Amino acid sequence: MDVLSDVLSVVRTGRPRSALVAWDGPWAQQFAPVPGAVGFRVVVRGSCVLLPADAAPIRLVAGDVVLLPHGRGHVLADGPATSPTTQACAPAADDSPPLAIADTAGRSTVTLCGAYELAPEGHHPLLQDLPEVLHLDSRADGRTELKTVVDMLGAEVERQRLGTDAAIPALLDMLLLYALRAWFDGTPTDPETGWAAALRDPAIAAALHAIHRDPAHPWTVASLGERAGLSRAPFARRFTELAGRPPVRYLTWWRMTTAARLLRESDTPLSTIAEAVGYHSEFAFAVAFKRQYGTPPGTYRRSTRLRETGFRTGANRVPDPAGPVPNRRRIPAPG
Repeated sequence: MDVLSDVLSVVRTGRPRSALVAWDGPWAQQFAPVPGAVGFRVVVRGSCVLLPADAAPIRLVAGDVVLLPHGRGHVLADGPATSPTTQACAPAADDSPPLAIADTAGRSTVTLCGAYELAPEGHHPLLQDLPEVLHLDSRADGRTELKTVVDMLGAEVERQRLGTDAAIPALLDMLLLYALRAWFDGTPTDPETGWAAALRDPAIAAALHAIHRDPAHPWTVASLGERAGLSRAPFARRFTELAGRPPVRYLTWWRMTTAARLLRESDTPLSTIAEAVGYHSEFAFAVAFKRQYGTPPGTYRRSTRLRETGFRTGANRVPDPAGPVPNRRRIPAPG
């Protein structure tokens, strides 16, 4: 897999939660911080203002997409002077439908709000490098795919039909991918640091793609440098500067991150997982895994299963993006 696709497959867990919400008249809704989640807001109709905790207000209009990569709290309102009058969003039940629906008839502003849950240990530096708020105009030149997804989401949420419950999560996955792609494509080239720069650098991108396509391969600094078209020392220096860690350290970190996902999501034997991430010895794999996660692979698998049970019973839920909102009447989602 390419780097962005691979990162999203590993750091994401569960399904995105979403809600179609509608407002009219003076309104303001507070969204509490959601550690371990990437929030999103899509303006389907009308306009509003997003008020980050420590930044200037951001005016949003229909077609705008906002990602909040670090789950920070914020306010969504009709204007910067309106204060929230209701409590912050309530937690969403783990067995809730993928989309909660509001009655949008006659409302001036309609938004699709939600969150992508991240794996507990899956925070890739690619996401950590992102700013607090990503504001994207889907109608801008060169963002045809993003606009298409936004339009398709708007059509699905405004007119419920057979298959909507399956279409919404799939479209939300595409929204995250295309939004991140649009941001990386549009990031200024100066300064040349961080993951946006790493993915634009042909040499370092070639090495990263090699690692992600075949993490089990016995890569060395020299062999990765050969993929990058650079000699060993210049390659190691450039990789460390852009990716934030030396090549072999990143390779080991990514192998263990991939192994953690396999442990969380499957019953694959430890020996098979070890081989899949480049370890012919289960013991050597267990030592490397414990060094990164502080616990043996088997214990990690059991503890994550218990944590998932906690999510199902109500602990640590991602807040419901359709929590109490002024001037809004909730109706059940179909099905």
